[in-house]
Amino acid sequence: MQVKKTFRSLFGAAVLSCLAAGAVAQTSSINAFSPYTMYGIGELSTPGTLSMRSMGGVGVAVRNPGVANMLNPAAFSAAPRKTFLFSFGIEGQNYYNSQSVDNTSKKSAYNTFNFHDIAFQIPIAKKVGLGFSLAPYSSVGYRTQYYREYRPNDPVWGNIGPMQYTYQGEGDLSEVKLGVGWEPFKNFSVGIAAQYYWGRIDRTYVAVPAAVVGDGNFNSIVGTGSYSISQFKGQVGLQWNAIFSPRRALTFGTTFDFGGDLRPRSEERIYTSDSSSTPVKGDTTNLKLVLPRQLAVGAYYQTSRWAVGLDYVYQNWGGRNKGIARTAVANGGSFDIAYTDTHTVKFGVEFTPSRYDARNFFKRWSYRAGLRYGNYNQTFGGHGLDQYAVTLGFGIPVRFFGTSAIDVGVEYGSRGFNVSRQTGLIRQRYFKFAVGFSLFAGSENGEYWFVRPKYD
Repeated sequence: MQVKKTFRSLFGAAVLSCLAAGAVAQTSSINAFSPYTMYGIGELSTPGTLSMRSMGGVGVAVRNPGVANMLNPAAFSAAPRKTFLFSFGIEGQNYYNSQSVDNTSKKSAYNTFNFHDIAFQIPIAKKVGLGFSLAPYSSVGYRTQYYREYRPNDPVWGNIGPMQYTYQGEGDLSEVKLGVGWEPFKNFSVGIAAQYYWGRIDRTYVAVPAAVVGDGNFNSIVGTGSYSISQFKGQVGLQWNAIFSPRRALTFGTTFDFGGDLRPRSEERIYTSDSSSTPVKGDTTNLKLVLPRQLAVGAYYQTSRWAVGLDYVYQNWGGRNKGIARTAVANGGSFDIAYTDTHTVKFGVEFTPSRYDARNFFKRWSYRAGLRYGNYNQTFGGHGLDQYAVTLGFGIPVRFFGTSAIDVGVEYGSRGFNVSRQTGLIRQRYFKFAVGFSLFAGSENGEYWFVRPKYD
């Protein structure tokens, strides 16, 4: 008896997808496009598979044998014996930035497209499961300009004239997670996971001065900088089924991420744009950049038709990192930029009219919606940036009485809307479209991958 062709094809797809995603992560392709990613490690990605992200990002308490839970390692123990669950997704994004300067509106837009996540979950013993995931953790992508007007009374720049600054950067930080979940008591599970973060972020700025009078020229200044990160961290999680019956279930969950210093290797170079690109400054240092401790708690209630989830996530960015920089804004002022603690609330709902309706295919679909609200992890001159997202999606079952599905999700979000008019900061809006695939092999579709053959 040979291993089934379906197993070979799915396993091959999983390996190729992991390799492809790893290559994508290491090439620092742009996954975000926002001027707010100019500092630190950039914009944090929303974790979780697409079915969770379509419900606002909830998932700490999700415990479902047919869903790969990337948020809580305690959920790995839910994997039924003789099964294999594999999930991956791709995502496209459209960023729209607007700013009001001297009663003039300025706008820009940019599109990105990339892999979002790869995950699998398998049983390794009775009530013990193994989980793996690969996903972007944060992304940097921006191109912006700042024009410094001529100031004749300035003791330094009075003899030079106006300056044109151009800033750009790109890169990302990826997270690999490998964990084990165990159910030592009925309806109570614990989990532990190792997290590995790696990536590279590159930044460049060019300063071009112009003479005040005459045709004299000055050499422009070019600065480059890069972060290289490679570090391990850890996570623990718990889940408890307060109610568990064939008709309904109520699950509570919590996770704690230890965080810790990423110790990025920073390479800084400054050149003058003469014929030989003369280096003015160059050094390599290890900076202190600390990932926050994170505490997440959640509740998840589900029946055969409905599922409702609520999560709260706290991260102490401000308590573990000092100020980042000082930046100028369009109205002529400047802001100190600093990290701040974040608080995020997520809510989601899923409705499946009839999972086993043999006549109406659309009644077997799962329809999802969600809302996420919180604050950005940086402040500008003491001004915090609120951000929110509204999500919608649906899951299409691949076969009747099956768990495998094709997921589709959309998300609309905004950042900085609460202070953009008062401070001159940019209001960012974005739209995301994603497609995910959940492949489940087990007794439900007649594939027993982990049964020893009796005949050869």
